[in-house]
Formats: sequence, structure tokens, C-alpha cells
Amino acid sequence: MDPTVAAVTERLIARSADTRTAYLRTVRAAADTGPRRGRLGCANLAHGFAAADGEEKQALRRGGKPNLAIVTSYNDMLSAHQPFADYPPVLKQAAIRAGGIAQVAGGVPAMCDGITQGRAGMELSLYSRDVIAMSTAIALSHDMFDGALMLGVCDKIVPGLLIGALAFGHLPTVFVPAGPMASGLPNGEKAKVRQLYAEGKVGREELLDAEAASYHSRGTCTFYGTANSNQLLMEVLGLHLPGSSFVNPGTPLREALTRAAATRAVAITPQGDEPTPIGEIVDENAIVNACVALLASGGSTNHTLHLVAIARAAGIALTWDDLSDLSAAVPLLARIYPNGAADVNHFHAAGGIGFLIRTLLGAGLLHDDVRTVAGLGLSRYTAEPRLREGELTWVDGTAYSLDEDVLRPAERPFAGDGGLKVLRGPLGTGVIKVSAVAPEHRQVTARAVVYDDQADFLAAFAAGDLDGRDLVAVIRYQGPAANGMPELHKLTPALGVLQDRGQRVAIVTDGRMSGASGKVPAAIHVTPEAALGGPLSRVRDGDVITVDADAGVLDIGDAELVARRSPAGAAPANWSGTGRELFAAFRASVGPADAGASVFPSTVAPLPEVSHV
Repeated sequence: MDPTVAAVTERLIARSADTRTAYLRTVRAAADTGPRRGRLGCANLAHGFAAADGEEKQALRRGGKPNLAIVTSYNDMLSAHQPFADYPPVLKQAAIRAGGIAQVAGGVPAMCDGITQGRAGMELSLYSRDVIAMSTAIALSHDMFDGALMLGVCDKIVPGLLIGALAFGHLPTVFVPAGPMASGLPNGEKAKVRQLYAEGKVGREELLDAEAASYHSRGTCTFYGTANSNQLLMEVLGLHLPGSSFVNPGTPLREALTRAAATRAVAITPQGDEPTPIGEIVDENAIVNACVALLASGGSTNHTLHLVAIARAAGIALTWDDLSDLSAAVPLLARIYPNGAADVNHFHAAGGIGFLIRTLLGAGLLHDDVRTVAGLGLSRYTAEPRLREGELTWVDGTAYSLDEDVLRPAERPFAGDGGLKVLRGPLGTGVIKVSAVAPEHRQVTARAVVYDDQADFLAAFAAGDLDGRDLVAVIRYQGPAANGMPELHKLTPALGVLQDRGQRVAIVTDGRMSGASGKVPAAIHVTPEAALGGPLSRVRDGDVITVDADAGVLDIGDAELVARRSPAGAAPANWSGTGRELFAAFRASVGPADAGASVFPSTVAPLPEVSHV
């Protein structure tokens, strides 16, 4: 085992000893009571099977067969989740053939950051993760189930489903993906049209044509943002079936894998041969594996929030320092847009997750000794699914990359580190993703231009006010307690234009950039956030700020910053419209970014105190 991976794992286990023990005690106590359906009163149980038909009703009444809860994020507006419309009947039929039964236990909301970018709805996006976790808990709360199937793909949906499932850690749980859409307009061409539009060189019709050619059918968007990072992480955590993440919708292999997920879920229930509760799968080794895979693949910075929150739901005290230390030891092995030209279909064809796991295991960077829904050992996930005469089987995956422009072995990486750094300094603590930032752009020292709303920055850009000078754009009051920590993806084209013109630019924000973090250095998730009196609230136009990704520094040249008072009434206060008024309790209780930006009470460590200035 790589010494850094071993050291991070050991300290994570030590740091989490008390809370992980308490979590497992709860999980095992719940498992010891057996299927709770048999303990329901007659009226309770009758409600649970009233709508079932024939044999299913009798099976639920007798209580002998394992019953799977299907929790779905289906809606037909979002391409990634539209395929789930057809899943419940397929899953139910497969469960019956495997000796079990299945019921749709509930649905969870699934919103799209791509639709809400720059809109008020984006201020609900991060909060939706915790709403989804609570919705999952409600779905599983009926004491009718022996296992679960989670149907979700995109940004906050999968982390929310997993946090909710971990609250029922005694239930064996399989995550069921839907797969990416076929490749459309190359991501590089799409990005070019976006920049041309930002410069006023093409119109809205040309921009819409490019976007529609990129996002063109059902399935997940094909760039490597949070949605596809979710899929890779679920596989590396051992919660997908091996090789199932990036199989396209509407194909015979996709349907076979969907059926196999239900079959396997029945097998790992307490009534099956291999009982495998999800709370036992998601342990310290598995969390470290997820961090390593995220870094090696150049995945979404949103997971610096989500992985911390997921780990805490399992009693594990993951920190940004753990991620940063792992990043220094884990090589970058994939180039997928926005970190390269390829999309996830190209990545999958080059060897995909199976090869990534194989080479990371060979380099001692992953723990093989983990439990998964497929059985013991992460090495099972080097296999690839195949259909042979209509039957699903798994074969040895490729031992080498089929395209080293997209995916490389650990001994020939694209970069020696995973490209994620923690930044520290007088302005607070944040993270920066540099895997797509050219070395010459990783250190920027320039005067600040300060905005409390991304729309004001874009208006200044459109007016030419930012032309011809180096700058650090400070976009503040974008943290979880301010307005729900929206993504600021709409800033990316404008910042890219300024950088391409030869200006040295960077962004510093307590908001998110996520998978959109690209060629411009972005210090994001800065905590303490401005709305809680953090140092960003005291920055003024003209202050000299240094963003140094190589040294891990987020500095300001004015030593008087600490003595300044935060401007009165600077934090935005308009929380009406688009449902934002319904989330006042979330804004009041949400934790800081480095604790996962969650509304759930922390069980692994006290939240850091923030002085209100």
C-alpha cells in the first residue's frame, strides 16, 4: 500500500473510532431485529400490501420473501433520470425471479444544475441533497423492507440517496445507474461557442444549436462533472454492479444490468446467502478508495462537500486535509472534459472504471480488502459485463488503456498529483482544482474586484469594465448560509475570455464551481463564509490578493483586513420567490463547507466556531 494512502487511512480510522463504533452499533442493532415487517400490527401490514396483486400480496402477507424498496428519482424532464420510467417493472420482475419481491417505496426530487445555472432555483440546489436524504429516509421508514434499490444519477441526487440509505445502514442496498447519452457535439466545440457568445460574436440561436447538439437525448450529460463523478464513485465504493456505470441507456446490456441489480439485491438480503448491509460496505477503506478515484480521474470539486457529508453519515470524520494529502500522492490518470477533450463514452471505451481500478490497485493506491455488493474485494471491479447469447456475464477487463490520450496507467500519468489543493490564508480556507489549469496560470497576484452577486460581475464584463487589467474576482455571499451555495458556472466563459486575452485572472468565492472548474484558477468553497462574518466580507475593491495553487496560499496584502468591520447589510436579504422562502430553516442551520455544508447535526466533530463581525 502506498505510504500516504496508508497513513491517511490509519488516521481516518483513529479519528473516527468513537463515532464509527456508535454508528455500527446502531446498524447492527437494527439488523439483529430481523425483517421488521413481521412486527407490524395487522392494520399496519394490511396498509403495506393493499395495492399489491395476487402472488405479491400473499408473499408480503406471509413475510417469507425478501422485499426490496425501490427509491427513484424519476422525472421525464431531465435526460439523466428519464430512463428510470421503465425501471420499476423490470426490477420487480427480476426480484420475483430471484425469489424476492419489490415495491416502489418512494420518490425523491431531482433538479438539474444545468437548467438552474444563474437562476434563483440554483439557490435550492445544494439544499436539495439533504431534502433527498430526508425523502429517502421517509421512503424507507415503513418497516416493510429487507433491502433497497436506489435509482439516481445526477449532482445532488446520488449523494442524497446515499446519505439517506446510510441512515438505514442495516439494509443491503444496490445503486442502479441509467448511463450516459451517446456522444454529441464535442465538449471543446461547445465551450468555444459559449465563449464566442460571451464575447458577442455569435447569437443566441447559434448558442442554442450548440447546446442542443451536445445535450441531445436521454441519458446523463457526457462531460465529467458531478453526475458522472457520482457514477464512478458509486462503482468504486462497491455500490454499483461492476462495469455498469457508463453503459448507455436503451441497450440490451443496460437492461440486463438493471435486472441483475435486483437479482443481486435479493441475494445480499438477510434471507439470501450473502447478507451485506450498506453501513458495513461504506467504511474508512471504502471512503479512502472513493477519494483516490475522484482525484485520479480529475472529478468534480462538489465532492469535497459530498464525500465529507457521506462519510459523516457513516460515522467517518473525513476532512479536506485528507483529500489534499491524498491528492499529493495520487497521480492524474484521466483526461475527460473539462480536464481534456474526451467525454465519458470515450473514457469508458478506453478501459473506463475497470482499468482505472486495476492500475490504481497495482500501484497500491486503493484498498482491495473491502466489501461490495458484488462480494469481497475491489478487484472484482476490474471485470467488464458482457452479453453472450443473451446472458449476462463478466469477463476480465482490459489490462492496458486503449487510448492513452484519455486514460493512462499509474506509471505514466498525465500529472504526478490529483490536482486538488487546500488553500489557506487570511481570507480563510478553500479548495482549488488545478488539473485543467495550465502551470503558468496557477499563481495570480492582482487587485480585487468585489461583487456580491454574479450578475453584477457579468454586467461589468459585458460593459468592458474588466478589460485590460489583471484581476481577482471576489464573488461573495454565495456560501451555504447565505443563499444555499449556488454554482457559478455562468462565470466560466467570461473569465476564460479575459484569460485568453492575456489578462491574469482568478476567482475567489464562498460559492461553488463544481465540475465546471476549468482553465481559470478558482478558489472555491471558502470558509468561514462572508454571510457569517468571514474575511471575504471585509475585502474591498483594489485589495491585492494572491491565489497560489502550487503553494496552497490564499493571501491578501492588506494587513488591516482583520481590523476592518464587515459592511452593514451587505449580505443579500431577498429570499422570496422560486420557493426560496421555504428554506429559511436550512439557511439558519446549515454547517460550513468543510463539514459538508449539511443541515444535519455533525456526529463526528464539533463544527468550527465562526466569529460574527
